[in-house]
Amino acid sequence: MMESGRALEWRKRIGFGAGDFAQNLMFSAVGTYLLFFYTDVIGLAPSAAATMFLFVQFVDILWNPLAGVFIDRRHPPWGKYRSYLILAGIPLAAFSVLCFANPFGGVWKMLYACAAYAGFTLLFTLANVAYGALSASLTRDAEEITVLTAVRIFLANAGCLVAMAGVPILVAALGGADGGPLCERALPWRMALFMACGMLPSFVFMPLLPRLRRLFGKKGLFYVFASVAVLGMAALYVLSRAGGTRSCASAWIYVAQFVKATGIIVSTGYMWAFVPEVVSYSERMTGRRVSGIVNGVIGVFFKAGMALGKTAAGLVLAGTGYQADRGGTRPCASADVLPAEPRAWLWTMAAVAVVAVALLVFSFMQTKERVVMDASGAAQVKAGDLWREFRRNAPLRLLALFFLAAFAMMSVGNAAGAYFMNGLEMQTPLAQEGIRWLVCVVPALFLAVAAIAIARYPLDDAAVERLNREIASRSAS
Repeated sequence: MMESGRALEWRKRIGFGAGDFAQNLMFSAVGTYLLFFYTDVIGLAPSAAATMFLFVQFVDILWNPLAGVFIDRRHPPWGKYRSYLILAGIPLAAFSVLCFANPFGGVWKMLYACAAYAGFTLLFTLANVAYGALSASLTRDAEEITVLTAVRIFLANAGCLVAMAGVPILVAALGGADGGPLCERALPWRMALFMACGMLPSFVFMPLLPRLRRLFGKKGLFYVFASVAVLGMAALYVLSRAGGTRSCASAWIYVAQFVKATGIIVSTGYMWAFVPEVVSYSERMTGRRVSGIVNGVIGVFFKAGMALGKTAAGLVLAGTGYQADRGGTRPCASADVLPAEPRAWLWTMAAVAVVAVALLVFSFMQTKERVVMDASGAAQVKAGDLWREFRRNAPLRLLALFFLAAFAMMSVGNAAGAYFMNGLEMQTPLAQEGIRWLVCVVPALFLAVAAIAIARYPLDDAAVERLNREIASRSAS
C-alpha cells in the first residue's frame, strides 16, 4: 500500500476541490430546480414527480453499495479513484442536460423524465463514491485531511452558489421572465439573492473551519452551528408568515436565510472529515483500507435522505394544493416568477454541463493517489463486505444516520426554496403554509435526528490519533 503524510501543494488541494465544485454545480442545479421544472414547465403533477423521485432514489440506494464494491475491486489505468472523474463525470454532465430536455407528451413524458433522472442519479453515485474515496487516498495526515475538507466544502458550496443563484437569472435571460415579450427584461433577482444567501456563508466560515474545529471541538462545532441553523429557520418562518416575501420585512428574509445557511453549512460540512476517520477505524480492525465500501455505505444513507427529502417536498405540495404556473400564466408584475420556457432551461443546463466537464478534467489532472489498497487487497473485496462493514463498524452506523438526516434536511429545503420565492403570495394559505414547513420546520426536525447521531459518535480526537499511530506502526513493521 502506498502512503504519505506530507502536506499537499495548494494547486493540488484546489484541483481536488474542483471535482466537488463540478459535481455540486450539476447536482444543485438538478436538485434545486428539477422538481420545479417538472411541475411548472412540463406540467407533471407534484404527486407524480414525488413518486418518480422515490422510485429512482430507491433504485439508487440499491446501486450505491454495488458502486462502492465495483470501485474498490478495480484499478483503472488512470488511477483507482480519480479515473471516475472522467469515466463517470462526462456522461453525468450529458444526463444533467437530458433531465431538462423532455421532448414527449402524455405517458412518455413521465417515462422519459424517469429515465433521464435515473441516468443522472446512477452516474452521480458512481462519480461521487469514487470522489469520496479519493480524499482518503491522497493522504493520511489528520491536519491535511482537515485542510482538504475545508477546501473541498468551500468549492462545493461555490458550485452550489453558482447553480442556485445563477440558474434562475440565466433561465430568465434566455427565456424572458414569464416567457412573454412584456416581461422580457424582468429578472428574478429576489430569488437569486435568496438562493445566494443560502450559499454565501460558505465563503465566510469555511476558510475558518480548521480554527473553528480547534475552538469548539468536533461535536461542539456541530452543536453550536446547528443551533444557529434552527434560529435562522425560526426567523424565516416567522418573518414569512408575518409579512410574506413581498413585504417591507423582505430584507430580513435574506438575513434569516443567511443565518440558517450559516448553521447548516458549518454544522454539516465538516462531517465529511469524519469519513476518513471511519475508514481508518475499519483499517485497524481488518487491515484493509476499503474507502470505496465505506463511502458506498455512507452513500446508501445520504441517498436515502435525498429520497426522503425530495419525496416529502412533492407530497406536501400535492397535499396542500399547490398550483403550478404552467405555461407562464402569472402576471408580469411578479418579476420573480421563473420562466416556463423549456428551451431556456435546456440551454441553461447545457452551459452548466460545459463548465462542469472542464472542472472535472482539471481535477483529474491535479489529483494523485498516494494511499490506496493494493491489488491483493482489492481482490478480496466482495459485495457482502458492505453489510459486514456496516455491522461491525459502530462509528460508520452513526455517521450513516447523520448523513441520512442531514441530506434529507438539505434536499427538502433546497427543493422548496424555488417555490418559496416564486410568487408565494399567489398560492392559497394552505399551500403557502406547506411551503413554509418545507423550508423551515421539516429541516429542523431532520437536524434534530442528526444531533442524536453526533451525540453518540465515539471517535474523539484522542481516539483518532491512536488509530493513526496503530496503523502507521503496523504498516512500518
